[in-house]
Amino acid sequence: MLTLLEPVWNAIDPQRLRQTLMDMIDIYSPSGKEEDIQLYLEERLAAAGIAVQRQILDPEEPERFNLLATMGGETPPLYLMGHVDTVAAWDIEDYAAVEEWGVVRGLGSADMKGGCAAMVEAWLALATLPPEQRPPLGLLLVVGEEENGDGSACFLRQSKAPPWVVIGEPTGLLPAFSHYGYMELALTTQGRRIHSSLPELGHNAISSMLRVLLQLERSELFDGPDARLVYSIREMSSSRAGFVVPDRCETLIDLHLPPDLGPAEVRQQIEALLAKARRSIRELDLEQSFDFEACGYQLPLDNPLTAVLEDVYPRLNLPLDPLPFRSHSDGNLFFEAGSQPLILGPGSLETAHTAEEQTSLAQVEAAARIYAALALVAARLRP
Repeated sequence: MLTLLEPVWNAIDPQRLRQTLMDMIDIYSPSGKEEDIQLYLEERLAAAGIAVQRQILDPEEPERFNLLATMGGETPPLYLMGHVDTVAAWDIEDYAAVEEWGVVRGLGSADMKGGCAAMVEAWLALATLPPEQRPPLGLLLVVGEEENGDGSACFLRQSKAPPWVVIGEPTGLLPAFSHYGYMELALTTQGRRIHSSLPELGHNAISSMLRVLLQLERSELFDGPDARLVYSIREMSSSRAGFVVPDRCETLIDLHLPPDLGPAEVRQQIEALLAKARRSIRELDLEQSFDFEACGYQLPLDNPLTAVLEDVYPRLNLPLDPLPFRSHSDGNLFFEAGSQPLILGPGSLETAHTAEEQTSLAQVEAAARIYAALALVAARLRP
């Protein structure tokens, strides 16, 4: 690996990488509307002589497709993988890239156009090697991660899961060989509508919901000394029909589970807490559903990719401090399909999905060098 690392790193072009990143951020690509950015990336790779395959998710929507490229002449045991979609813009007039003092701000700069740009640059650098020296490697740029992961699900339906996948989600370049699980809990309370001046004659669905949420938050599962769940109320809405006591309230809750805690165990405990709430809250009419569940995972640190990182990180003057990835990602899907996913990318979750989203050009360039180094050991990862 070391004999090829220097020429590949020398082929990484920081100015080209910067331009790719700025262009990608400037292309608005919320989930479901990814065609423009995929066309850009397809052209960017094709201009370098790289054959790119479109993987259409649904024949009735040919404008939604993953991009897939391979090198090395055999089935790749390792894929560099990223999603090109973002959440919707906070301000549709102000989502584009802005650079100041080496920091790039803009929608998707961290999650995860920075990681995708770095993977494309690593790929362009690796493609400068003579064909016989190129590693058996895949590049997968998917759509739909921010909604339901339909891009990755399509790839996994049509292809065998690779043994290893590196996913460029924002980790501040700290490698995540472990990953939190994720659950979505939907709660609905029903009430009795009445004129707002006579609340004692009605039943307020919002009040019922608040009582349920207080019981959940005060339980040992969420607030005890051993509580480990990451609990976030994402949305709350009620019926809106004028000057009345609301008769319906809906709440969507995100739950992030440590890698060693399974969704089934959490679901059982929450169901018990909600059963207790039904007994203790007067006139409570409550419905619940667990709309999405994904298991976490923890990979052993004694693996070939760790060995590469231990070699490369000192060269880049980076700290090597593996941490679990606390969010949901396509890594959960790949792990369930049989892959070993490493989550590693520029930027951080702290600013992702916010109006202050940002990453640094230095981290994006370092990510490209790390991805290239990991790619060079792909041949050792054959199952």
